[in-house]
Order: sequence, then C-alpha cells, then structure tokens
Amino acid sequence: MLPVQAQLALSHQDPNEVILSVLGTMPHEGGYSASSETTRRLQAAVQPRNGLTVVPEVAKPSYCSGATYLVFLRALQWLDPRGLQTNPALVDALLIRGQPDGVGVWGRWNANGPGTACLFQELRLGRNFTSLDLARPGDFMKIFWTTAVGRAEHGHSVIYLGRETNQGVEMVRFWSSNQPFGFGEKVVPRARIASAIFSRLENPENIVRAPALPVRNAYLAGLNRKDSSLMEALGQCGVYRLPGNGP
Repeated sequence: MLPVQAQLALSHQDPNEVILSVLGTMPHEGGYSASSETTRRLQAAVQPRNGLTVVPEVAKPSYCSGATYLVFLRALQWLDPRGLQTNPALVDALLIRGQPDGVGVWGRWNANGPGTACLFQELRLGRNFTSLDLARPGDFMKIFWTTAVGRAEHGHSVIYLGRETNQGVEMVRFWSSNQPFGFGEKVVPRARIASAIFSRLENPENIVRAPALPVRNAYLAGLNRKDSSLMEALGQCGVYRLPGNGP
C-alpha cells in the first residue's frame, strides 16, 4: 500500500490517473487459471478487515475479470480512502462470495457480455462507449474477440493503455491477467478485436449506491446460457453505437 499522504494526493486526481497508478502496485505474472480454486484465492484477496482490505498478491493464479476487479477496488480505496472504512454495507456489497453471473457487484463484473459496463450504467459510475478514438489510458475495456456475445463469446476484461504502431501494424496495449502468464501488459493487433466496450470511471463516489442495487441483472444472468448481440449488449449498458465508431 502507498503511504497515507500519497493516497490522499491520488484521491484528488483524475480517476484514470489513479487507475494507472494502481497498476504500478499490482503483482506481475503468477500464472493464469479460471478454476474454482483461483476464485477462492480471489475471494481471500478481498476481505472485510479495517473496512475493505485488498491484497492482490493473494490472488495468484488469476483470470481477467478478477484482475480488473482488484484494480477497480484499489482505485476506489485511493479515490476515497476513508469511505470504505466507514460503510459496512458498501464493503459487504463489494465482497466476492462466488455470486453467479449478474448477481451483485461481483456477479455483474464477472458476467459474460457487458458486465462492467452494465454496472457502470446501473450505478452511474461513468460513461460507456465504443470508440477507440475516444479511449484514454486507464479506461476499463471489454474486448470481444469475435462477434458472439453471450454463451458462445470469447471476451477479455482489461484496462486500456493505448495504441502504438509496430512495423506498420496498429496495435492496442492493455493490462489484465492474460494467458498464460497472468498479471501484466499485452499488445495485440487492433484488427484482432472484433468489438469493444469502454467504461470510464468518472463518478467513483456513486459506488455508495451498490448496496441498493437490484440483486440480479436478468440480462447478464442469462448470458452464460443464451446468445445475445452487440447491439443488445450496448442497449443494456446505455450505449447506442453509430456506424464506424467501434474499434
């Protein structure tokens, strides 16, 4: 953890800058696994001690949504270092208890489809959008590797870091838990990304609404057993895509 003075300084910064600062404190590698044991370790990394205690080093190996959720929680701690010490109901709402997809905060974040974006929409945490040209380093990003959304999707929960060119090929850089090494950065050709939804943390104070969330987001809860579409996903998280504004 950073010293208290550094945390307080970060709390007055732009949330994207705080998220990038959090990445500098995260573990490196540790392996990738989506097993039930990995989820148990993730649960152990987020505990209701002294408010909310987040110890990412415990969450090894890791998977993508767990990695980005740890960053999200740490950013909330730094943006409001006292809020999560004085609100037991909020701490309880943020814990990981094996909630199924679409249930509670973690169940939304971990769901197929636009899980993070739906959470941002429901709590009014910030804007969701699809344009890579509008993206900033520190935005949360849901990558869809194919056009499928729902039970057949191949997706990745990441934190966007920027674009670069390598031998004339446009590349996208991001941070997450990536196969096979785990926590760290990765760069892929932009052409590999079929579509993406960005979520920008702009109103972190609205996380206090989490205890009042409806228990279940029915759309997200159904995505592990049915097909959806990008247009339906965007509508569910308050985005209406215009032609040509995707990644």
